[in-house]
Amino acid sequence: MTDPDPQFNLDFSNTEISFLNKSDKELRKTSLLFRFMNNKSLVKVGSLMGLYAIKLRIPFTEFFVRKTIFHHFCGGENLLDCQKTIDKLYESDVYTVLDYGAEGKSDEDDLDAVMQEILRALEMAASNNSVPVVSTKITGLVDNDILEKMHAGLELSEGERRNYLHLYERVDEICSKAHELGISLYVDAEESWLQDPIDELVMQMMEKYNQDRATVYNTYQLYNTSKLGHLQRDHRRCLEKNIVFGAKMVRGAYMDKERARAQEMDYPSPIYPDKAATDKAYNDALTYCIENHETIASCCASHNAESNMLQARLIHEKGIRHDHPHLFFSQLYGMSDNITYNLAKSGYNASKYVVYGPIREVIPYLIRRTEENTSVTGEMSRELTLISKEMKRRGL
Repeated sequence: MTDPDPQFNLDFSNTEISFLNKSDKELRKTSLLFRFMNNKSLVKVGSLMGLYAIKLRIPFTEFFVRKTIFHHFCGGENLLDCQKTIDKLYESDVYTVLDYGAEGKSDEDDLDAVMQEILRALEMAASNNSVPVVSTKITGLVDNDILEKMHAGLELSEGERRNYLHLYERVDEICSKAHELGISLYVDAEESWLQDPIDELVMQMMEKYNQDRATVYNTYQLYNTSKLGHLQRDHRRCLEKNIVFGAKMVRGAYMDKERARAQEMDYPSPIYPDKAATDKAYNDALTYCIENHETIASCCASHNAESNMLQARLIHEKGIRHDHPHLFFSQLYGMSDNITYNLAKSGYNASKYVVYGPIREVIPYLIRRTEENTSVTGEMSRELTLISKEMKRRGL
């Protein structure tokens, strides 16, 4: 995507910059991986087999995952493993957002273990200038049934109230540590029927820890028809409290699940009916954050080239420092390198979400990544097209 303005020469189609950190051998391996992921039937069968193989502890399953897709999409199995990935990204001026890949916990001991891992990630981030942010999921810190009941306005039992108090204490300890160490914390969004209590909890943490800088960020899924309004509402709340508002913007991760549940339970779908409406809401939110960048610290967390280009252009045209501390971009590790590395080359705050964790824990995440990259039409995906272009440029 080339811009005609000679003063604004950001170009997401520049594959030389996009894959500068990949050797010829790595590029060939990446090409083979994405060719596999463009076969819809193979991905579907492989995903099912992978889940069952991990659950049944079939020998060599983890070895196979480690040797194929794991290192493309994950930074490592633990924090120490991630250091090499962090350093390599920073060689190209790309920051790291550390994200522990545990999902779907409910046992209190497991939930405490997730909290301890996030605290360790914060400590590691504080020792790396290249890791300004750690990401966390509230659903990894509490039994999700409690969030669903709270969202629905149902009364919690005595035990559930105690467990919610434990959640509050866990989140407060994490945010306190992030504030103490000068690290930011992105809190992920979840399904719409869990989100209201998460929003309120995160806003309470902002009021407590965003007095002088953006420590805590909430995430807004802009495919949801209410989220642009919620983002503006929460900004007003922060203005009234004289605190910095932290907002990470994504399009959304649960579209099929949201629409299916709405149909099954006979209520209006909370999701925009088409991509164009979602794109408009996302770009409107992004523009709003840039126009208010002195009081909003935001992250354009998207693989959409047009939205990333819009944010970069607005920053440039408004004469805002490209590396303004309130304006970040982020893509998942292993995806959209053409966006991340070209943004970094142009001096913007570009980052990669680096998911890590034991292979058993991150299998659901890896399956989502392979499914996202599967071409529905049978044509090469954008990723593979760019990889093929770079291989041709190198004469491989």
